[in-house]
Amino acid sequence: MTITSEQKERILKLQKEELDGHYTYLKLAKAIKDEHNANVIKNIAQDEMKHYQIWKRYTEKDTNPNRLRINFYYWLSKILGLTFGIKLMERGEEKAQANYATLIDSIPEAKEILAEEEKHEDELLDMLDEESLKYAGSVVLGLNDALVELTGSLAGLTFAFQNTKVIALAGLITGIAASFSMAASEYLSSKSDEDGKVPLRSAIYTGIAYILTVAILIFPYLIAKNYIIALLWTITNAILVIAIFNFYISVAKDLDFKKRFLEMSAISLGVALFSFVIGDVIRRVFGINV
Repeated sequence: MTITSEQKERILKLQKEELDGHYTYLKLAKAIKDEHNANVIKNIAQDEMKHYQIWKRYTEKDTNPNRLRINFYYWLSKILGLTFGIKLMERGEEKAQANYATLIDSIPEAKEILAEEEKHEDELLDMLDEESLKYAGSVVLGLNDALVELTGSLAGLTFAFQNTKVIALAGLITGIAASFSMAASEYLSSKSDEDGKVPLRSAIYTGIAYILTVAILIFPYLIAKNYIIALLWTITNAILVIAIFNFYISVAKDLDFKKRFLEMSAISLGVALFSFVIGDVIRRVFGINV
C-alpha cells in the first residue's frame, strides 16, 4: 500500500504516542490497588502496544519511549489523582484521534484502532471514582467562600487601614476564624445529608481548602510595603487560584472551564471592588488612620 510522506509523518507521531501510552498505563497499573481497575489499565496498555506494532509496519521504524512524558503523567496522577492524570492524557489522545479520520481511507487498520481508542475512553470513565472527586464539593465550598469573603475583606481593609501589616493581621484573624466556621458548617451539613460522604472528612477538606486560600491571599501583604501593590498582587493570586482549580475540575469532571472560570472570577472581583469602595467610604466617614 502506498502512503504519502505526509501520512507517514502523521503515522510516526501516532506510533510514538501509542508507545508512550503503553508504558504510562503499565506504570500506573502497578500503582493501582484495586485489582479490577489495574487489570483494565493493563489491558489498555496491551492494546496501545498492539497499535504501536500496527503503525510500525507502515513507518518501518522503531521509536523510543519519551520517559519525560511518561513520568510527567505518572507523577501527575500520583499527586493530583488518577482521574485527573488519565483524563488529561486522554485529552491528548482525543486530539490524536482526529488524525485517524484522515487515515481511514488509506489504511484499513485505522478504523479498528479508532474504535478501540474510543472503547478505552469508555472503560476509563467507568472505572474512575476517586475519593478526591467525591469530596470536590467540599473543596469548592472552601475555595469559593475564602476567595469571595477574604478577597472582599482584604479589599475593604486595604482602604480602611492602608497599612499592609495591619491588613495582614486582620485578614489572618478573619481567615482562620472563618475556616473553622466553614469546616463546622460543612460537618453539620454533611451529617444531615445521605450522600455517602464522611462528615468529618468533608469538614477537613473544606477547612484545608479555606486555610490554604487564606495563606495565598494574605501572603502579598506580608511581603509588599505598598498597600495598593499588595491588593493587586492578592487579586492576581485569587485569579490564579480560580484558574488552576477550575482547570482541575474541568478536566476531572468534564466541565466547561471557560464558563466556570469567568463566573467565579466575576463574583470574587465584584465583591472585592464593592468592598474596596465600602472600605474607603468607612475610612473617610469615621476618619480612621492607622
